[in-house]
Amino acid sequence: MSKSRNLALGAALLPLLAAPALAGPLGLGRPALPEEVAAWDVAVLPDGRGLKPGSGDVMTGDEVFAEKCAACHGEFAEGLDSWPALSGGEGSLTDPRPVKTIGSYWPYLSTVWDYVHRSMPFGAAQTVTADETYAITAFLLYSNGLVDEDFVLSDANFAEIVLPNVEGFYVDDRPETEYPLFRAEPCMTDCRTTAPEVTKRAVDLNVTPEDPDGRPAGTMPDLRMAAADAAPAAEPAEPAAEEPAEAEDTPTHAAADPALLAEGEKVFKKCAACHKVGDNAKNGTGPLLNGIVNRTVGTVEGFKYSKPMADAGAGGMVWDAANLDAYLADPKGFMPKNKMAFAGLKKAGERAAVIAYLATFGD
Repeated sequence: MSKSRNLALGAALLPLLAAPALAGPLGLGRPALPEEVAAWDVAVLPDGRGLKPGSGDVMTGDEVFAEKCAACHGEFAEGLDSWPALSGGEGSLTDPRPVKTIGSYWPYLSTVWDYVHRSMPFGAAQTVTADETYAITAFLLYSNGLVDEDFVLSDANFAEIVLPNVEGFYVDDRPETEYPLFRAEPCMTDCRTTAPEVTKRAVDLNVTPEDPDGRPAGTMPDLRMAAADAAPAAEPAEPAAEEPAEAEDTPTHAAADPALLAEGEKVFKKCAACHKVGDNAKNGTGPLLNGIVNRTVGTVEGFKYSKPMADAGAGGMVWDAANLDAYLADPKGFMPKNKMAFAGLKKAGERAAVIAYLATFGD
């Protein structure tokens, strides 16, 4: 074929190559049937639309969670390593490191059910049945103190559950309120209308690093400071005699062997995911334990106890050493249907050490 003929053929094909690739219907496929769309549409909406029929109770959820979820999220949904906590976190959303859980942050229960059913457990997504998903969700509600231990969740009562932070969200209005401020024509010359004024210096704001002698880092010493350094140091005044402190009424465990207390602190790490002690301790998944030794059962302010625990306290039970020892050995055996799912401390020495350690924390 001659060169001129090739050029002519190329010129003839050029308009065809420049035309849109999908200029007309391809004639492939057909519209999806409603039942086909429904099979793929697994989303669950906040009002419960999209839920599969089924139900599950808290105790069953405890068992399923222990089998399929606890390896990552902990036996009490407290989180392990880098895996997130699913319980606790109340009042932490304004902290530098907020704990975002079902009880503190999530606005709709449908998100919980949908995520568990669609994406969990990790590495085995969509192996949890609808009933198991209801049970896990019920257990998570219970772990956050939102339902009692005899609660049963189903598609029928699902919409009745309102999570604590449902009103804590608001519409992102930045496109209307903030974006226009940054899209105006920028000022490039003579923009300042008033003279600059120094109101505070960095050293006053405590943002300047200091040398050990208190001077801003890298600066020459002030002459007055140098003179003060050269002056002889004043003789220290004799300390005033201290009056003997009044004896405090503390539990006998507070005077326990330091080695026993150190062991108790170590063993308490098994409890620390749910229970807090010390200054600024707050209720979490479990109640704070300051002053727990010899306290009436179920009386920590602000914590929602299970019915068996509350009834025991109303009946006059006290957390003395004997009751604490029996409870820590077998929480479910000592008080059936109580809220704590921990299996217990089987070694008597560990229980004695923890009780001695807890006795050092007053109210």
